[in-house]
Amino acid sequence: MSDITITPIPDKVFGASVTGVELASITDETFAVMHTAYLEHGFLLFPNQFLSDAENIAFGERFGELEFGANPMSNQHRHRDGTYGKVFDIDTQRMRTNVGNEAWHTDSTYKPLSSKCAMLSAVTVPAKGGETALADQRAAYDALDDETRDRIANLSAYHSTEFSQANDLGDFPPREKDSIYHGEAYLRPMVKIHPETARPALFVGRHAFGIPGLERSESRALLKQLIDFVVSDESRVYTHQWTAGDTLLWDNRYVLHRAMPYDYSEPRVLIGTRIAGDPDTELAYYPEDPAAQAGREALDVELSVLREEAGDRRYGATTAEQAT
Repeated sequence: MSDITITPIPDKVFGASVTGVELASITDETFAVMHTAYLEHGFLLFPNQFLSDAENIAFGERFGELEFGANPMSNQHRHRDGTYGKVFDIDTQRMRTNVGNEAWHTDSTYKPLSSKCAMLSAVTVPAKGGETALADQRAAYDALDDETRDRIANLSAYHSTEFSQANDLGDFPPREKDSIYHGEAYLRPMVKIHPETARPALFVGRHAFGIPGLERSESRALLKQLIDFVVSDESRVYTHQWTAGDTLLWDNRYVLHRAMPYDYSEPRVLIGTRIAGDPDTELAYYPEDPAAQAGREALDVELSVLREEAGDRRYGATTAEQAT
């Protein structure tokens, strides 16, 4: 315990780097310190960890039930023996999904149960680019003017990856029930009260669309305005240049993130573990619930408009470049 150092990220309002701890053998006492720091800072960087898959899973399980554990977030196929094959072609659906993640988002808002937190561990990194950027929606909410706070206080938006891929990339993946392109859209408040700290934060991102009660143009403009505001202050944005062995943990309940572009012919392997949210605070509804039908209808209407607009959109551009 005495060797652990938690250093806030310089010139940022969130985030900290942690040294003097080995996540692979963390004690209950040390984890309690890490958990407190994670709630305070929003994200924690742990250099020089080199976690195995089992160690990634074990550390993730300390935060709660896993959505998935030690999943390769990669542009390469991983074989059963743990080795990696050739780099995926840029025009495969897997890579289209990867490129979509270059726009600001929060994990699993497109599922019934959104994510509590997530972690990435770097295995192979490209020579240039491929960073992970994070943005503080809690500090952004604190900086909003009263008029905007009042305007969004009771607003919600639907969340869907089918929407975000179509909106950001002009990409319309096949709809499959068991994939992330499942035809559902989940309604979530645009202001989220953190269940552990009770602090409010914006809760937006690339998957959000269709604010009930607003015209489409007004909804799109407001959602874009809020994302742009979150990332408009450099103190609210941190971009992490990966080094092999790094582990990065962040709170999905108020931290946005995005991947940064790189040369897609170069290998990039990050191991991801995602912790499921608490059903009491992160559950929207399930597909079988009556409330789900409105989401499906909103998504289908939105996709029909985006299909008409697809001729003006291009695969590979970001939300900021596409949104109008």
